[in-house]
Formats: sequence, C-alpha cells, structure tokens
Amino acid sequence: MIQAIDTPSAPAVPRAALLGFGWLLCALFFLYAFVQRVAPSVMVDDLMRDFAVGGALLGNLSAYYYYAYAGSQIPVGVLMDRFGPRRLVTIAAALAGAGSLVFVMADGLWLASVGRLMIGFGCAFSFVGALNYAALWFPPNRFATLSGWAQMLGVAGGILGQAPLGYLVESVGWRLAVAGLAAFGLALAVATGLVLRDRPRSAPAASAGGLRLLSGLKRAAATGQVWLAAGFGMAMTGSMLAFGGLWGVPYVEQAYDLPKAEAAALVSILFVGWGVGAPLWGVLSDRWSRRRPFMAIGGVLATAGIAGAVYLPGLDTVSLAAILCIQGFGSSSMVLCFAVARENTPAWSAGVTLGIVNGFVVGSGAVLQPLVGWLLDLGWEGSLVAGARIYSLAAYQGAFLILPVTCAWGVLITLFVRETGARPFEE
Repeated sequence: MIQAIDTPSAPAVPRAALLGFGWLLCALFFLYAFVQRVAPSVMVDDLMRDFAVGGALLGNLSAYYYYAYAGSQIPVGVLMDRFGPRRLVTIAAALAGAGSLVFVMADGLWLASVGRLMIGFGCAFSFVGALNYAALWFPPNRFATLSGWAQMLGVAGGILGQAPLGYLVESVGWRLAVAGLAAFGLALAVATGLVLRDRPRSAPAASAGGLRLLSGLKRAAATGQVWLAAGFGMAMTGSMLAFGGLWGVPYVEQAYDLPKAEAAALVSILFVGWGVGAPLWGVLSDRWSRRRPFMAIGGVLATAGIAGAVYLPGLDTVSLAAILCIQGFGSSSMVLCFAVARENTPAWSAGVTLGIVNGFVVGSGAVLQPLVGWLLDLGWEGSLVAGARIYSLAAYQGAFLILPVTCAWGVLITLFVRETGARPFEE
C-alpha cells in the first residue's frame, strides 16, 4: 500500500489519496511514453514505404525520440530540482501530444523527425517525474517499490504499443492511430495540471539548503556509483529497446513467417516479463535491503534470454515466448539502478541524479536502434516488398549479436557496485 509522507513540519501537505493519484498520473505518463517509444515497431513497413527509407534511416527516425529523451535528462533533472513536477509534467505531456500531431501530418522524413523529437523531449519528463514525485512525497523505504510499479505501468505501455496498436494500425492506418496517441497526451496534460502538487518552497524538501542550481549536477557527476548505476541500467535496457522497441517484430515476421499483428503479440511477451519483474525486483530489494545481488541475477537472466531468443535453433513460438519473458524479467532489474544512484547522493540532488541515470538508460535505444539498423543494411541482400527492405534471418542474427554482449557488460558492472543496504545517503 502506498503511504505518503505526512509530517507536522511540512506545511499544507495534501491528502494521501490526492498524492497517490498524482503519482499514478505521473506513472501513466510513463506508460504513454512507452507506447510512443515502441510504436514504430508496428509501423516498420508503412514508414519505410511512406518515407522511402531503409533500415538505417528508419532506425534514426525512431531513435530521434531517444536522442531528445536521453539528451535532455540532465537538464530535466536540474529543472525538477528547481521547479518541481507539477508544471513541468503538465507542459511535457502537452508537448508529447503536439509532437504526435506533427508526426501525423508529416509528408517527409524531416517533419516526421521533428515530431519524434518533440515526442521524445516531452516524454523525457515522464519517468523522472514519477521518481521525483515519489522522492518528494513518499517515504525513502518505498522508493524502489514505487520505481518498480512505475516501470510495470511503463511496460504495460510497451505491451499496448505492440499487439493492440498493431491491430489498430492494420485497421485504421498508422496516421489515425498516432492521432489517437496525440489526443491521449493532451488529455493527460489537463489531468496532471489539475492534480499534481509541488512541495511548498518553505518545506525542507524543497529548500535545497541555499545551494546553487547546478550544485546537484556537480555532486552527482562526481559520484562514481552514479555512473556505474547508469551503465548497468543502459546495459539492461538496450536489448529491450532495440529488439522489443523496433526490430523484434520484423525479425519474428521473417523467422517464424507470422503476420505483423501476431508477431507483435509474441514480442510483447518481453514486456510482460518486464512488467512482472520490475515491481518484484523493487519489492525484494527493499525487503532484503540489498541491491547488488538482485542486479547480478537479473543481468544473467537478461543475457541468457536475448541470446536464446535469437540463436537457439528450432524454437517454436511457445518456447520463444517463454525465453522472451525471461529476458524481459531479467532486464527489468534495471529498476534498481535508480535506487543505487539515489542512495549514493544527497536528497537535494535527487532530480539531477535520476536524470543522469535515466539519460543513459534511454540513451541505449538511441545507440542500439540505429546501430542494429546499420548492421542490417550491411547484411541486406537487395530484397524489397512493396518498397520496404526485407532482411534475411542471417542478417538479423549477425546484427543482433550486439545485444547479448551489451547485457553481459551489465553483469560485469555489478561487480563494482557498492551495496547501499537500501539506506538513504548521509552526509
């Protein structure tokens, strides 16, 4: 059960139910961001045809979301520490909805890229907003649990952005489907503006002790454990964003001779595993007051899962679904990287610390999506269907080799992570 902080020293503390609903709206914004993140995976053929692009350019188009999202995380964190989540999350949701409208109206690659940049920049405030709201209003020993639940809702968005959105795209076309996403983003902006609350400036949590605006950035950047946490999160999330977020659906279509909607449904099992694992890793880690062992176990499962999904011969679809579920479950241990980073830095730098880590986490998509697309283009044998490039199974397997290697790198990082005992940072 979520329990909000309610102390006599904090003036004008809102009711716990209102704070819980506010956190839920922030988490729903992250769900929406995840739908936007993976949406191109069910539009690959349509976007290749309508914009006349190959794998590398399509990877870049999809990755514009990540460029804006990851590149803005540090300033997002600084802004969160300075202004609080209410105004920022509201404006950001509106910007993401407006970006969807731009993407719908695009008749060329450049305008579509502008739309994806707007969506990415708006969505950049989603997960940090949920984490910041949790840090602002809820007890420290609930932080990893709330982070896990936020990840679960986000990954529910990943599931919605696969099979359900795939069916919608096939039924009404990709432009009308994205227009629906625009409407949802604008409605969410209205709701967050009405419900979210910031700490009063007189409250201790918001005062920052007279520190300068960029002091939190300097402190976080000088803390080695923050960078280790960021590296682990990046390694765990990269395969999910590259495979589940873009290239997994066309791979399954090719390897298993399935139509788009069924392939999307199969790939979405990865997000089911992620959605189950994220809150579970958080609850177990908080209960046992341990971070590093759970990170290492999750990293091993993630490495084995993505390697098995691509390279085990003769898999049937049921076995593939099970392996993808394991991969998603293991990768979701990345949620603990936020707790590690926060527990190694003071509370007054929480926003920028979480921004740095989340920038690396989402930045993995900005790197791996176009990299896989470039590798696929290198292995392309010249086959075209309705103007879209078709890649062979061998091309996919060669391009996907980078994914288990990245996960294995995350396992190595856990050897250097300092155990915090789930205790808040003390000066």
